[in-house]
Amino acid sequence: MTIVTPGVKTATELAAEPRGEWLAEWGRFAANLTFHDLPDPVVARAKQVITDCVGAITAGMAEPEMQALAMRLGALDGTGSSQVIGSSKRLSASNAAFLGGTAGTMLELDEGNQYARGHPGIHVVPAALIAAARMGCSGEDLITAIVLGYEIGARIGIASRLNVAMHPHGTWGTVGAAVAIARLNEADPETMVETINVASSLGLTTSRKTMLEGATVRNSFAGFSNKLGLIAWEMVAAGFGGERDGVATVYGTVAASDFRPEAMTDQLGERYEIARNYFKRHAACRYTHAALDALADITRQAAGRIDPHAVLGIDVATYVWAAQLDDPEPKTMLAAKFSLPFALATTLVHGRASIEAFRDKARADKVTLALASRVRVDEDPALSAMLPAARPARVTLRLADGRVLQSTAITNKGDTEDPYSAEEVEQKFIDITAPVWGEAKALRVIAAVKALEADIDPQRLLTLLHIAGDA
Repeated sequence: MTIVTPGVKTATELAAEPRGEWLAEWGRFAANLTFHDLPDPVVARAKQVITDCVGAITAGMAEPEMQALAMRLGALDGTGSSQVIGSSKRLSASNAAFLGGTAGTMLELDEGNQYARGHPGIHVVPAALIAAARMGCSGEDLITAIVLGYEIGARIGIASRLNVAMHPHGTWGTVGAAVAIARLNEADPETMVETINVASSLGLTTSRKTMLEGATVRNSFAGFSNKLGLIAWEMVAAGFGGERDGVATVYGTVAASDFRPEAMTDQLGERYEIARNYFKRHAACRYTHAALDALADITRQAAGRIDPHAVLGIDVATYVWAAQLDDPEPKTMLAAKFSLPFALATTLVHGRASIEAFRDKARADKVTLALASRVRVDEDPALSAMLPAARPARVTLRLADGRVLQSTAITNKGDTEDPYSAEEVEQKFIDITAPVWGEAKALRVIAAVKALEADIDPQRLLTLLHIAGDA
């Protein structure tokens, strides 16, 4: 009988095999990088990412599902010493990190990275902040750890293409969280490598259908990356080990099939992925953003206002992934955020793609639903060919008075090529956290993160993120 898979190799045979050079280089890089090695623009962007993630978490924690989950985890596992961001509760470090990652994706407002095809920040920031506060680390340590965690997670996303049926949340983000925690624990190069290898096996088997169907279990994927990143470090510290090159196995044969190790070290230490990120103002899936940006341009063409009743139809031509988001009657808030017809319709009705524009009341609005039914979404192969550097859409509005208005957005507002200003990123933070904290406290949090490496330590920052009573 033919054996279709190779037998298990002996320890001697394994020891004789070369381990990926990229992994050794990464172990040295992650163990030896210091805060003072980071270019000033990278530090500035890292603080923006921390602020943005904290804002998304705080707004998300106010959602009823998050409030209920925090209570149930407290009842299940008891209280702990770690502050839950945007809450009055203290739970175990792993549960606080889990809630942070989960809350941060609830409203589709967390930052992302177009080159990695995912959201590295929210997989790393909650666990790193909670661990740094727990361990008494400095602000410099926290920023360095977050930059490193973001870097390796994003680079795995760049070096491989996940199976099309998988959702990127909860996959390589686990490695990112684990590297950040290992750096806070001052892991040496070999221990850093072991942490990467152990964490590589702990990603989730995520389903892309969760986002398309609006299944809110999807919001927990980033939460699990934070939790498992913490656990991966504890396993390594306890003596557990991983494969010789777990990332190459998982992202070359299991979750993906085209892992390119050279991408893991290309310009390592010179090009930082956190400095190539994007921020979001639309409270919807980024696949909708090009169309929403084009709609904003059309609205400007029409002197700032378009009557939804006067729209005979909207035609959207876009790239393949965005063209999948064509359900005009989404059943949940999450599904609405992944619906181009609804996102465009509710934006015309409400004036912008705000948090409120996707809630139950908005999804029941008859004018919005009628307009969504008049939206047609199609893939344009020429626009798909522009991936991943561009995420374009062409939107055409046909109006009752005979006018046809059209606009094309090639890059999304907020991308590295067309960034929001620092003031716009801060205003987003104020807009989404002021309903929870009030504007005065939102401004104090912004100031605290800006001073993180100077005179604000992570414990003081985390304490500031407490609220007096749950919403």
